[in-house]
Amino acid sequence: MQHFTKLIGNNPAFESVLRSAKVVAATDVTVLIKGETGTGKEVLATALQKESKRADKPFITVNCAALPEGIVESELFGHRKGAFTGATGNKKGIFQSADGGTLFLDEVNSLPLSIQAKLLRFLESGECFPVGETRPDFVNVRIIAATNTDLARQIDEGTFRQDLYFRLNVVPLEIPPLQERKDDIDLLAKYFINHFAEQHQIEPATLSKPTLKKLRGYEWPGNVRELRNVCERLAILLSGRTIQPENLPHEFSSLKMGDATSGFSIPEAGFSLDNLEAELIHQALLKTNGNRSKSARLLGISRDTLLYRIQKHGLATH
Repeated sequence: MQHFTKLIGNNPAFESVLRSAKVVAATDVTVLIKGETGTGKEVLATALQKESKRADKPFITVNCAALPEGIVESELFGHRKGAFTGATGNKKGIFQSADGGTLFLDEVNSLPLSIQAKLLRFLESGECFPVGETRPDFVNVRIIAATNTDLARQIDEGTFRQDLYFRLNVVPLEIPPLQERKDDIDLLAKYFINHFAEQHQIEPATLSKPTLKKLRGYEWPGNVRELRNVCERLAILLSGRTIQPENLPHEFSSLKMGDATSGFSIPEAGFSLDNLEAELIHQALLKTNGNRSKSARLLGISRDTLLYRIQKHGLATH
């Protein structure tokens, strides 16, 4: 399982995801990777493919949100000559190009409903209908999909098909945000500093204890990707030196630090802790439009803890 070594962390929730991923890697089961932007969904998808029996077959990554509007169907499934204006010849689609291999559909939540229907048909039967063709192509492709949104909410809003969700969600792997993996920040930061020193052939920098504390206190809205970018900058600019808190980017001196005091004091008349907890959870859910992962991050607790407390207080999430 050497290709999983790029997924670094000792956080229990993260390790649980990796254990599940290693089990399903050798199978052809459809996988849905969930997580905020920058958590490492593509890195995980790549590890799944590299450790699969399709490792020597095509591996195609598609950012569904970046597919050209109006020709999404043609890009994915191909078209036949004369199918539409400008179709001067037959064109193979991405699905046909991935035959025998793996297709990673990143931001699958961005697919139009009409394309979702064709993806569902493929998952159920292996059929691909090129635009303008009446007979299907049959291709053998493993699907790994990823989303950075709450698909359950999109289903409620009518922008994502529930039946497609069930077909994609055979094995869900949810990567926790870095805010919920504070115990991994030291490990990740040191890894990235050394990695970039080796990549750029420079002397590695050293992270001081106050700097590591500062890194742990930051909210990391960009998740592991943001940490990686910060470390690359520091590794290059401070090669061979000890990185101090004042060397960190300006955003680390902003109000995004999690170690600031709240200024809250208990009123003389006291209050109900349960009622306060329920109200804070309610406000967090409203602020994030019902996104449980983001709500948990706002409250400084894990997603599982939030779900438990939502049930405890009988709160509706949407």
